[in-house]
Amino acid sequence: MESKKFIALSGAIIGIIAVILVKLGNPLNMGFCIACFERDIAGAIGLHRANVVQYLRPEIIGLIFGAFICAIASKEFKSKGGSSPVTRFFLSIAVMIGALMFLGCPLRMVLRIAGGDLNAIVGLVGFVIGILIGILFLNKGFTLKRNYKTSSFDGYVMPIIMIGMLALLVVKPAFIFFSESGPGSLHAPIVVSLIGGLIVGAIAQKSRICMVGGIRDAILFKETHLLIGFMSILVVTLIGNLITGNFNLGFLNQPVAHNDWLWNILGMALVGWASVLLGGCPLRQLILTGEGNVDSAVSVLGMIIGAAIVHNFSLASSPDGPTSNGKIAVIICFIFVFIVSIVNSITKKQIKNN
Repeated sequence: MESKKFIALSGAIIGIIAVILVKLGNPLNMGFCIACFERDIAGAIGLHRANVVQYLRPEIIGLIFGAFICAIASKEFKSKGGSSPVTRFFLSIAVMIGALMFLGCPLRMVLRIAGGDLNAIVGLVGFVIGILIGILFLNKGFTLKRNYKTSSFDGYVMPIIMIGMLALLVVKPAFIFFSESGPGSLHAPIVVSLIGGLIVGAIAQKSRICMVGGIRDAILFKETHLLIGFMSILVVTLIGNLITGNFNLGFLNQPVAHNDWLWNILGMALVGWASVLLGGCPLRQLILTGEGNVDSAVSVLGMIIGAAIVHNFSLASSPDGPTSNGKIAVIICFIFVFIVSIVNSITKKQIKNN
């Protein structure tokens, strides 16, 4: 199938699954949200005690395992890593802090727009600004250095952990926390969520869909291939929301959202900038993890730890708006991401001179 038709079809399928998951129980405008779901997992395993956001989201399990199965079947599974793992870990924490300031990852931003949430369009403005800043440093030679082939077992670790997580979700031992109210208590049936995650994981592995990559490539190379996928998600989800009665146009009374435009912009600008440096959006990091990329696995773990930090130190926004601690954390993260951008750009320049 022609590549643009395939990625358009991929986006359409992701949009349909997102609508179905909401219809069957997921929070509104949250058929998929990588940041929110990793936050729920962090709470479920006790890394934070915000009792309204604790659940072992089977969608995340399915996304990694779907990409893993697809990569194995197509002989694209390659265990590799060693590209500035510590820097990636902390950049991923910054991504999570920005995402939970806005209350959603780039994928949920698109789903929120499709649900009529105009605050998400404000977030999109910030997201594009952040990507533009990241591109500026890419043009100055930013790099986190190449990765290397590692032991095959390294690439299998996260898929194995996902199997263990699925077992915990089914058995529900006492040491795993499950929300009884709030967003964490709202979810589609486990089997449906898992199958949805598997399908989207496989599709995303084959199509290379990535929100950051789509906007980056459109600006850098005038290539709209990846962007078509997310446009397709937006259109199909919009139609689905109109059919199911989940479309609510406006800034106010939007589900799991606030209308502080400044911090919506800044939160998503941080997500966009840091994600460009990482080489992909939070969804893409999950898919690369399934392909055996250990650096992306470190990024996923960084985002889970980041979610724990956000809720343990009251950094997360709520429908009432951002917190003072959250605003301070976002500013600190901007300083950190700027330093990472400068230092790693200079290093490449020095290498060229040698």
